Amino acid sequence: MALYDNLFEPLKVGGCTIPNRIVRSAHGTGLLGEDLIAYHEARARGGVGMSTLQATGVHPNSGMGIPLWDDSCIAYYQEMMERIRPHGMKLLQQIYHVGATGGLWSPSPIPNPLNGTVPYAMTKSNIDEVIEHFAGAARRVAAGGLDGVDIHASSGYLLHEFLSPALNQREDDYGGSFENRLRIMHEIIAAIRAEVPDGFVVGVRLPNEDYVPGGLTADLNRQIAEVLEPEVDYISLHMGTYWRFHTLISPTDDPLGTEMKANNEITPNLTKPRMVTGRIMTLDHASALVSSGEADLVSMVRALIADPELVNKARRLEEHKIRPCIGSNQGCVGRVMTVGRMGCVVNIAAGNEANVTYEPDEPASDRKRVMVVGGGIAGMEAARTAALRGHRVVLHEATNRLGGQVKLAASAPHRGDIGTIADYLQNELESLQVEIRYNSMVDPDMVDEDGADEVIIATGARPRDDGFQVSTPVEPIAGHDLPHVYDSWALFGVGQPPKVVGPAVVFDDTGMFEAISTADMLLKQGVHVTMVSRFETMGANMPYPPVTVEAARERVMGGDFDFLGGHYIREITADDVEVGVLFTDRSRRVPAKTVILVGFNQPNRELAEELEERGIKTHMIGDVGGTRDMMTAIHTAANTARAI
Repeated sequence: MALYDNLFEPLKVGGCTIPNRIVRSAHGTGLLGEDLIAYHEARARGGVGMSTLQATGVHPNSGMGIPLWDDSCIAYYQEMMERIRPHGMKLLQQIYHVGATGGLWSPSPIPNPLNGTVPYAMTKSNIDEVIEHFAGAARRVAAGGLDGVDIHASSGYLLHEFLSPALNQREDDYGGSFENRLRIMHEIIAAIRAEVPDGFVVGVRLPNEDYVPGGLTADLNRQIAEVLEPEVDYISLHMGTYWRFHTLISPTDDPLGTEMKANNEITPNLTKPRMVTGRIMTLDHASALVSSGEADLVSMVRALIADPELVNKARRLEEHKIRPCIGSNQGCVGRVMTVGRMGCVVNIAAGNEANVTYEPDEPASDRKRVMVVGGGIAGMEAARTAALRGHRVVLHEATNRLGGQVKLAASAPHRGDIGTIADYLQNELESLQVEIRYNSMVDPDMVDEDGADEVIIATGARPRDDGFQVSTPVEPIAGHDLPHVYDSWALFGVGQPPKVVGPAVVFDDTGMFEAISTADMLLKQGVHVTMVSRFETMGANMPYPPVTVEAARERVMGGDFDFLGGHYIREITADDVEVGVLFTDRSRRVPAKTVILVGFNQPNRELAEELEERGIKTHMIGDVGGTRDMMTAIHTAANTARAI
């Protein structure tokens, strides 16, 4: 019997039987062609019960990705299903129209906050055209051999706009009353049913809470679900709109199962299968939702981005080997929104399965002795990957524990999930019997004595103590050496802990999450905090702040906190911090009895430079290379070890 046997029970949905309860609702990938096929094939091979392809526009004015309005898509679907079908995973296509998000058609001329364009209020002929295109798209999906379609009526897109009393301000048959706002949904479902064969799955994704003031509440969504349920094969629920972007893809700041409170107001009277999502990261949680009757299908999108083999590992009772999602949103949706293509902080193959295997696919032809210096996540990933390839690995860590800066980050409020990747990597090293030497300060003579064939330097970086700030790179911050001025590491337990007295000032010179976590720690200690930043917004250098920073911004701004952007520090005194705007004469003073400087770290390159002088070949990975993000650290580590 599997550890979570209730998750491996099949479920009949419409005319198809889903082999297990772990599914993947639709999400943006930015992938096309072979890349999209390989991405979903990897999850099918990993044992997922059902997957839904990313939302795809049914109409040319909502076009993205697969051209669902043209028969040319059928051959592509057939090719995809030849690869998917042997693994048993069911495959659906989510179909939608972007509505005001694309700035074109909407029920009413209300701008979407994402783009600010005032859309056209659709005419009756526009509505008829969209209905026809939904039906035509479903027909092509069925002809391509997929198992069904997921009608996207959530996330603030066109159908959600029609349902919403805030976004639908029409006075015709498609607006006003509850019944009129649902009219387009009834007509689309009926049109689709008329075009697809019996047994073809027709499901609908509805909102649970949309956070549009005056919009769809959980109670309204319950009424919508109960009215539409007889016409569809399942109900999928999802939170959020662009009015509150982070609720669409909840980051680690939000609680696990963040959508279940709203879901549980909607689902009790539903009899068709119910699919839920929202920070469900573990099999234990998924199993509890199914056993409690809160859900029939559990969508674990990001967990399966991080580890496509999650389901198979669970079947083999290898839950401890599942690579965890850390919930930062930086590699998945953050990357889609910034560079147009998904990735994953912890999985180097995610989104690139056509070219990169999840794990090293073959052992090294020449097995070497590899020394890894540094036990942060870069060093741990390098040691793990090298050991998987058959190399003899010794990992040296200067302190008495592994994890490096990730462990510091995980100690901040609401950031505990970040540390799960360090725990996973440590378990992997122990399982692979990698030799780990703690409190080991490596010098060039030790490297010579070790006789390593390859040396990987992952010695990280440390906070600068010279008062450096980017705005005045030659002139140190006056007063940086006063006794009430600290770096953020001190606040997180490195060295002598600071004596925190309010009010406090946090200076953010990097635009990353570290300053936000620093503010969180200070607020937890009950002092007023002012964050001064050279950036105009908090977390400005994070990948797409609306999904990586917004939840934290809400939290700290709701506390005893102020933010002052676009400033640099002129001077720190015993009682305040003088700040100014670069290239202007204006300055102001912010009261401060505690000052925390969050600036650029100094890479620990001394060992690498000394080894280079001796002619010893080294590889530098992680922060020692000058970067300061987890994704770069893990990816460079894995790729370096795969190349040895």
